[in-house]
Amino acid sequence: MYSKNQVSQMKQEFWTAFGWYMKPVPSAEGPPVNWKNYKTGIRHLYFRMKAERDFASISIEIQHPDADIGELLYEQLFELKHILEMELGETWSWMTKEQDDLDQYRYTVEKKLEMVNVLEKKYWPEIISFLKPRIIGLDAFWATARYGFEGLV
Repeated sequence: MYSKNQVSQMKQEFWTAFGWYMKPVPSAEGPPVNWKNYKTGIRHLYFRMKAERDFASISIEIQHPDADIGELLYEQLFELKHILEMELGETWSWMTKEQDDLDQYRYTVEKKLEMVNVLEKKYWPEIISFLKPRIIGLDAFWATARYGFEGLV
């Protein structure tokens, strides 16, 4: 069993290793990018990567405080679903409106890798191999798609 501090330290080590692994990879538009903390440039629209005890995931999340604008952002993303999936080369799970503890709505588009554990270094290559092509694919998609979101918020 791991202590809370050990879990935090292992996750930090993983994300540091991931950052170093991804550092030489330029964005689709050329300049360097902080892959772990990818900035979409659109408030309340995020690319998130998670590595946990029983899964790893990558997602697009929309968490706008105005429910109508959040829904509009999701609808715009859904309109681009075909382009997104062509860029990624796979189908992701599209989850419609979910309400969180603060009564805010969240929309999520996600791909998950089950049965990996970030606390065991033997899984790190598998997790990195899962996350790397997908965050690069999201970046390539976003290089053209983001312009369709700029006027919505």
